Amino acid sequence: MLRLMFALCLLLCLVGGQPALANDYPPPLSYSNSELKGKDFSGQTLQAAEFSNANLERANFSDADVRGAIFSGSVATETNFQGADFTTGMLDVVTFTRANLRDAVLADTILLRARFEETDITGADFSGALLDGAQVRKLCAIASGTNPKTGVDTRDSLGCR
Repeated sequence: MLRLMFALCLLLCLVGGQPALANDYPPPLSYSNSELKGKDFSGQTLQAAEFSNANLERANFSDADVRGAIFSGSVATETNFQGADFTTGMLDVVTFTRANLRDAVLADTILLRARFEETDITGADFSGALLDGAQVRKLCAIASGTNPKTGVDTRDSLGCR
């Protein structure tokens, strides 16, 4: 038994079996104050990326994994977020004009002072999201559908009556 343990320890040392350190991982992506008009981020993993004060006009984030990402103060005119997962993200003071949030997951996301103008939220899941009361009333007036990933009804996730 002792020989087996020694052999395993030796093998781990030879193949680099040391635990990864925090410095071994790349820093989160940052696109702060950027012009990202029309950029294609579809299907990408962008967890904890920062898009603060960015121009995201006509950008494509469809099916992107943007959990924990920060979009504070950004402009999202005609931006495609269909099926994107924003769980625990920060989308405060974002202007969504004619944006597509269809089937997006916005669970536990901060959306305070975000503006929704002609935005498609069909099937979006806002469970546990922080929204202003006026936003909730406006979104409840247009909310419909069920999120295909979470199975949560959009109206229920917003607490609509």
